[in-house]
Amino acid sequence: MRIVSWNVNGIRAIAGKGFAESVKAMDADIIGIQETKAQPDQLGPEITDLPGYKSWFYSAERKGYSGTALYSRIEPEDVSFGLGTDEFDHEGRTICADFGKFVLFNIYFPNGGRGDDYVKFKLRFYDCFLDRVRELEAKGREVICCGDVNTAHKEIDLSNPKANSKISGFLPEERVYMDHFAEAGLTDTFRMLYPDKSECYTWWSYKTAARERNVGWRIDYFFATKGLLGNVSESNMFGDVMGSDHCPIYLDLNI
Repeated sequence: MRIVSWNVNGIRAIAGKGFAESVKAMDADIIGIQETKAQPDQLGPEITDLPGYKSWFYSAERKGYSGTALYSRIEPEDVSFGLGTDEFDHEGRTICADFGKFVLFNIYFPNGGRGDDYVKFKLRFYDCFLDRVRELEAKGREVICCGDVNTAHKEIDLSNPKANSKISGFLPEERVYMDHFAEAGLTDTFRMLYPDKSECYTWWSYKTAARERNVGWRIDYFFATKGLLGNVSESNMFGDVMGSDHCPIYLDLNI
């Protein structure tokens, strides 16, 4: 089984940049999309009807902002939207799908870059998400979470850690939440396989031709709970897939 996660920075824009062809080449069974930036009535069949996939979309109330989507070749037992908290669920950030052997969270986590209030909002979102994970684990369920977490965990996960130490996305209070993810039983699958691998990024700023110079951040992740770690055969990124300021990441499981 292959699961792909991709922040597309506008699904209507990327539809005209070879999105369907990229999806076909990645040969994923499940695809989590973040930052769709579209309302349901703005989605044409070239987005909703990818051959071989069933799709679900969760839009923000605010137009042109946030939003998530899920495509799957495998019929989930259940699909739900949001984290069950009004503060967060009007922004279309979370799709949760139950695939029996695991529950998948596809999440566009908040960006704290617009000021202290947004950082606090982001940390409350992290808390709410972790509460949901703990509830599922208490019921004996395994969890996979994919998405744009909007935080680089360690210095190895971005090009210029010292220069960005006071920038949202690498603030100490944000990074400690990545430790909380681990404490809640969520393992960063890429780092599990490649603990010392550097210069592996998933986001590059458009402003400075950063991608061409590989001046980036690893802020997109696959997390999995303990009972699934033995099933992980690969966790990596499609660094050469273009169309967004993020590249897709993928998780291969022997299930």
